[in-house]
Amino acid sequence: MADRSAGDGRTAGTVTGAAGAESTAEIGRRVLRLRTERGFTQRQLAEPAYTAAYVSTLEAGKVRPSEAALRHLADRLGISYEELTTGRSPRDATRLRAAVTDARRALATGAAEDAAMLFAEVRDEAERLGFAEERSAALLGLGDCALETGDLTVARDHFEAVERLLAGEPLPRRIPAIRGRAVAHLLAGELRYSCYLLESSIDELNASGLHDPYALLLLYTAAIAPYMDMGAHARAVRAAELALALAPSVDDPGLIARMHRGVARTLIAEGRTAEADASLAKAQELYEQLRIHTDLAHCHWMRGYVHAQDGNLERAERELRTARDMLASKRAALFTVQVEVELADVLRRRGRTAEAEALLLPLLASTPAAGAANTAGEPGEAPSEAGTDAAPGQAGLTADRGAVHAGGAHRLLGLIADERGDAEAAEEHYCAALSLLERTGAAGDLADLCRLLGDLLRREGRQEAAMDAYRTGLGHRAAPGTTTLGPAPAEPPM
Repeated sequence: MADRSAGDGRTAGTVTGAAGAESTAEIGRRVLRLRTERGFTQRQLAEPAYTAAYVSTLEAGKVRPSEAALRHLADRLGISYEELTTGRSPRDATRLRAAVTDARRALATGAAEDAAMLFAEVRDEAERLGFAEERSAALLGLGDCALETGDLTVARDHFEAVERLLAGEPLPRRIPAIRGRAVAHLLAGELRYSCYLLESSIDELNASGLHDPYALLLLYTAAIAPYMDMGAHARAVRAAELALALAPSVDDPGLIARMHRGVARTLIAEGRTAEADASLAKAQELYEQLRIHTDLAHCHWMRGYVHAQDGNLERAERELRTARDMLASKRAALFTVQVEVELADVLRRRGRTAEAEALLLPLLASTPAAGAANTAGEPGEAPSEAGTDAAPGQAGLTADRGAVHAGGAHRLLGLIADERGDAEAAEEHYCAALSLLERTGAAGDLADLCRLLGDLLRREGRQEAAMDAYRTGLGHRAAPGTTTLGPAPAEPPM
């Protein structure tokens, strides 16, 4: 700011323009408030460099103070130049950042609802003080809490608020919120839109030359899950390769552990279960060091899946029960019921079908599966709301909350009914699963489901209907992921 005061108390000149007048008025009011709080007269504040008349004119908002004048006034008032010019107290900013750290620790080690209360307090105070950075950090934390509890609409609202707040900032600053919103859409079963959000952000980063390793690692790691669910295995593997190449440039143990979990999923799909288990062991070690309980539970969850793929059902059951108990203790309702679906699959394979069925049926009590509509729009459009998310803490899977696992639960119930000879119930569950999975675009699961339905219809003598089911399955298997995803995103220079 140019020095337009004379230093001897003469008028420093009038301010022109509405924006300049508003800024000058705000500073004047702030000087008046702080002077009054400290019991200074205008002369005491002004001397020795300025006059009481100059301070009076400044407090009235009639002059634009120079940087030198502001530094003099800040020194006399016992505050920093930044606090006088912006209203931001460095002490307040430090205190709020420490409160965000405490809330993050509460989210990692305790229940999400408790952490959300801490984040909400920071958000409200940061908004009152006008601290945009601390407010965005609190909103991001609230979004992560809502993801954990399964309140997906609430999570999206918080992440979108962060994006609006940081709209004028460089894209890497907004990436954690974009990633959070993509995960919320993934958990809702909107795989295609989740991929769109992640891929378009990757393209924008690379096209603009903003090759931020942390932002890119966050995006590539998040993209693995929707790619795998859509059957786009080649893209998932490439995302995992790029993530591994970026990892040495990122100093964030939590993100590195999350990357190892994603990489493990691609290894499982390739039948490399020993390598997948080793990758999960690395992630688990990091989470134990960081005491991040929810992500540690996810490691047990995935290790259970690895053991199930290997046919070691006893160890799979043990790992899945551990994961379920850890998630339930943190009141992570959506993740808990998703684990229960996979646990039910292991129980069925161990011949304990009654236990599996008893576990699955309560999870689907409110699922309007058979009538679920396909709400996925064009790649650039957010999906329309086909229903409402479950209430906070409510257990259960719906068409808009864990749709992929809801389809998996119906598939398992269909298998159980088929195995006991109840063809009518089996067909009903297969069709319900088909409706859910078609909405999500989970190509690999759809192909397998169509095969099961076709086999059932063929045994019932309904040859034409069986052929239709097989043809539908072949359509999903023919080119997994390519019918709903555009060109692969540009890759960063490595």
